[in-house]
Amino acid sequence: MVKDMTKGNPMKIIIRFCLPLMMGNLFQQFYNMADTIIVGKFVGKTALSAVGSVGPLNFLVIGSILGLCTGFAIPIAQSFGAQDFKKLRKITANIIYTSVAMGILLTILVVVFAKPLLRILNTPDDIFQDAYNYIVIIFIGIGATMLYNIVSSIIRSLGDSKTPLYFLIFSSFLNIGLDLLLIIVFKMGVRGAAIATVVSQLISGVLCLVFVIKNYPMLHFQEGDRKVDFKCIKELVGNGVPMALQCSITAVGSVMLQSCVNTLGSNAIAAMTIGGKTQLMIVLPSETIGITMATYCGQNLGAKKYDRIKKGVLNGTILGIAYSFIAFFIARYLGSYIGLLFIDGSETAVLELSQRFLDTCAWFYPVLTFIFIYRNALQGLGYGTTAMFAGFFELAARGGVGFGFVLKYGFAAACFANPVAWFAADFLLVPAYFVVMKKLKRQFGQTEQIEAGVKND
Repeated sequence: MVKDMTKGNPMKIIIRFCLPLMMGNLFQQFYNMADTIIVGKFVGKTALSAVGSVGPLNFLVIGSILGLCTGFAIPIAQSFGAQDFKKLRKITANIIYTSVAMGILLTILVVVFAKPLLRILNTPDDIFQDAYNYIVIIFIGIGATMLYNIVSSIIRSLGDSKTPLYFLIFSSFLNIGLDLLLIIVFKMGVRGAAIATVVSQLISGVLCLVFVIKNYPMLHFQEGDRKVDFKCIKELVGNGVPMALQCSITAVGSVMLQSCVNTLGSNAIAAMTIGGKTQLMIVLPSETIGITMATYCGQNLGAKKYDRIKKGVLNGTILGIAYSFIAFFIARYLGSYIGLLFIDGSETAVLELSQRFLDTCAWFYPVLTFIFIYRNALQGLGYGTTAMFAGFFELAARGGVGFGFVLKYGFAAACFANPVAWFAADFLLVPAYFVVMKKLKRQFGQTEQIEAGVKND
């Protein structure tokens, strides 16, 4: 089940790892979109706007958790690449302790400040209560979200992208079933959608954990492995927090933009919700290739294989750019049909605005691909802080477009916010990657010289 990514043809390895991960991310998108689709179809546009209006806030918190979990797992990939299983188990134990502590703290903070955050978002009064009812339940379930994502991130770091997929498929169908039951049968509205999300995530996380305990002997703790190691925790925080901050900083920019869009009325809110969800689905393969780079680079960094890192990132970039052209045609010519998943066809004004959003962003998908590839590569190489600073560039760009242009020029300006943010992030990420690679080349060269000297002695 585990996959050593330090050997074999990089392109083939990337594709084989990427395909199950892509399917998993696709189901993750369906998982996340099920609430939006079912609420839009069976509760109405107002409820859809309520769920959509908290999307950036949801991404701010849940996206930070995903970044944290992914960052925690990078030392796992590096230890596995170096075949240091003792360190691998020690890191796993300390991931558990750190995750529990941070999960409890984060849950308390976001639940307490949920209403003030919605006010900051300029959430309209007619959807405020529904928005609060939905998001506060999602926040209460943060522990379930962390459980699944920690376990699945560890598994993927060992080169196994298939097992998380199987549990995610199960969780997705369970979520849809619970959505239909709680919303249609029990008439629980947005509360039912939130409860379905949390419960299905919890069940999936528990089953995933049981599977790992039974099938991954290398993770079975031995004497001394369970000890709290503050040096190890520092390493985990050093990897996880920058990635969490990178996600949260990016999300803050989205929150700033959403607060401006919320002043344009329910049609604009619904259109941004539909357009954003549709775009996430369309660019998912490019994003998946990027996520693959984190594990690939992490393992090969542990094995000190500079040339494989360089070749793998190049292959990943080629794959991502090639797909971005396919994504362009999907967004431009099929986007409106995908939008019908979320809302009734009679809402022509909403669908037209949503398609305008996609038409604008589609031209810049290659720019977005560079973010996915180089950000994840830097994170896998241990430079999460550099990737985090790229998030500041995105934040400034989205906020600048939001407050500088959306309030004045309306929805048309909002459509350009993402492309401007993508260019801003690439301005830092692309040069940073090449600087880091030069540094690693010197570092690995010095290591090889030292090892050769030891052998000669």
